[in-house]
Amino acid sequence: MSESRELSEVPERLTLQIKPRLTDAAGHTDHGNPLRSVRVTATGRVGESGYPRYEGEGVQADVDPRSRAVEAVTVDGRELPYGWVAEVSPE
Repeated sequence: MSESRELSEVPERLTLQIKPRLTDAAGHTDHGNPLRSVRVTATGRVGESGYPRYEGEGVQADVDPRSRAVEAVTVDGRELPYGWVAEVSPE
């Protein structure tokens, strides 16, 4: 798929949730309750990861429009602490 077509299919807005962990104490995938929920808007640019860039409320994120995976994220200019995750909220 060409970059221009991929960018035309980018959602204009997404809600990202910042969560505090990868797994629970038993090792099961469980990211925990959101610590922060942020509405971000597509900038029309591509980020360092090669995916569309979103920004809003102090968050910058590159999101794969097909899988909705957050490929790169900073919050208030900083990377997330080790083990924390950012996810696109199902809407």
